[in-house]
Amino acid sequence: MPKRNDTTIVLPSQEEFRTALREETRLAVRVMIESVMQEELTQFLQAAPYQRKVGRAGYRNGCYGRELVTSAGVLTGLQVPRDRAGQFQTLVFERFQRYEPEVSAAIAAMFIAGVSQGRVAEVTQPLLGAAPSASSVSRIAHDLQTACDAWRKRPLLEHYRVILIDGVYFPIVHGQKADETPLLVALGMDLEGQKSVIGLMVAGEESTDAWQNLLDDLKQRGVKRVDLFATDGDEGLIGVLERTFPHTPRQRCTNHKMRNVLAKVPKRDKREVAGALKGIFAQQSREEARLQAQAFRARYETTYPEAVTCLERDMEACLTFYDFPKSMWRHIRTTNAIEGLFHTIRQRTNKMGAFRNENSCILIVYATIKSIHLNKVAVA
Repeated sequence: MPKRNDTTIVLPSQEEFRTALREETRLAVRVMIESVMQEELTQFLQAAPYQRKVGRAGYRNGCYGRELVTSAGVLTGLQVPRDRAGQFQTLVFERFQRYEPEVSAAIAAMFIAGVSQGRVAEVTQPLLGAAPSASSVSRIAHDLQTACDAWRKRPLLEHYRVILIDGVYFPIVHGQKADETPLLVALGMDLEGQKSVIGLMVAGEESTDAWQNLLDDLKQRGVKRVDLFATDGDEGLIGVLERTFPHTPRQRCTNHKMRNVLAKVPKRDKREVAGALKGIFAQQSREEARLQAQAFRARYETTYPEAVTCLERDMEACLTFYDFPKSMWRHIRTTNAIEGLFHTIRQRTNKMGAFRNENSCILIVYATIKSIHLNKVAVA
């Protein structure tokens, strides 16, 4: 009987498979991009390669090599076609940016935060397979500055359902010292419930003038009508709102109010008092909430009179949310939406330490905001 030859199939390792797959992907991307550029040139010249045609706009003149960084990896020696007159400009490099938007924002953020160009290159090399040049880093930072300036000056809607306003503090270097500096933020909810940051500016402090500057900026950019403002208890801000938007009601954040009240209660009783406070704002009507507030007074006015006085101060502003549809209550009775945004921003910026100047803070916060998805909420 003839002897059978056994053959052994050797499978590639996981790393070898991934390497081969990446190479095949890069090849496919290269073919696609080069084909698109050739088609662009055909349309520009109004003639295909080697086509003899009356009225053609010019002639081909070979190709030149260019490097392009894509999500599939670095494409070296990409063949970019050209015409004899040197008039043809492909749109491919506008569509396929040298660095993708998220990477560009990260590179710019590092540069603006004071990271050296060499260190930027060290960080990005393993991620991209290519390190940006000094000119690329500067250009990307300039592009981010331009985009940020345009975003902060963009026209706004005339009518917002809700605008939440608050400040968040960041360490910013002034001279030789880093100071905790407020960044004033306005978060708008449009008539469809889509949230977006509509105001952003650095202030020396949360002063009346600073809040006035923020609200004047909103009005100058087109805001004429707001159904509700949601804020904490900052008296300077409250006064500015009353002057600038006199016909708009205000919702006092119930979480801030409860924290203020609990600050006047000893630790041993905080849990009990907190439960009573939550019960006030969990009622199904303003009348029931008022009854619960009266019960709170009767229960604690002798033991904790300052806590009771604190609760009753601007109490009606805490109940404004009852004037709106029930589906909106949980979104407007607190400033949780804007505080959640602050929390996400801080998670991404805390490791940077102090910002080297106010503009650096604005730019990096802007880049962070643009990468955050803000959920749509019910507003009717």
